[in-house]
Amino acid sequence: MIAIRDLSKRFGKQVVLDGLELTVPKGKNTVVIGGSGTGKSVLIKCAVGLLHPDAGEIRIDGQDIIRMDERELVRVRRRFGMLFQGAALFDSMDVGENVAFVLRRLKMYPERQIPEVVEEKLSMVGLRNIQRLMPAELSGGMKKRVGLARAIASEPDILLYDEPTTGLDPIMADVINDLIIKITREVGATALSITHDMASARKIANRIAMLYDGRIIWAGSTAKIDTSANAFVEQFINGRADGPIQMAVRK
Repeated sequence: MIAIRDLSKRFGKQVVLDGLELTVPKGKNTVVIGGSGTGKSVLIKCAVGLLHPDAGEIRIDGQDIIRMDERELVRVRRRFGMLFQGAALFDSMDVGENVAFVLRRLKMYPERQIPEVVEEKLSMVGLRNIQRLMPAELSGGMKKRVGLARAIASEPDILLYDEPTTGLDPIMADVINDLIIKITREVGATALSITHDMASARKIANRIAMLYDGRIIWAGSTAKIDTSANAFVEQFINGRADGPIQMAVRK
């Protein structure tokens, strides 16, 4: 389980996270929704230890990663796999090298075994015989799937998804959603996703939480989001141009 308590982060005078509270149940996919610039990416980078918050706790199975030294944090990071928003493939490496990167870095397998593991992970995301292709030769959807293969290469028990459907057409976005459901279930991972894509959130989430003004203002099961009785949530999920969010922005 991931338990985030009183998490705060600012950049200069800009407060991005302000006493945020969130629980991510073990073995479930929790999706944080919210508009652009609300701090979703900052939240997920804090969760994996890429950013250091100003205050608060992030407990992974009871251990607070914020107070860990670098050696302890590296050990905990081995439990994480992350699909970045733009896939974040290394342009100078071919597909096989990209997927194998974490395996070599962590020295998880003998070198002779790595190609077999890479092929297995690519097959899990529906890709075969593309190990020698360069990222520039891939479509947006293929890049996402290679990024997903790399995220699961080390067999993590925590998966983070940063805007997994951004930049994809509706058909490929649905392919990625199906893969996230499949992979999370097969790996048996705890998953935290961030998105502003409500179609994706509804499909992949067991629980949804809404981030607004630096805090989680509503959280509950996916089935209950349409009866949240929260005006901010209702405006966001229904895509209305006017409402409390816009009124707050105008002020």
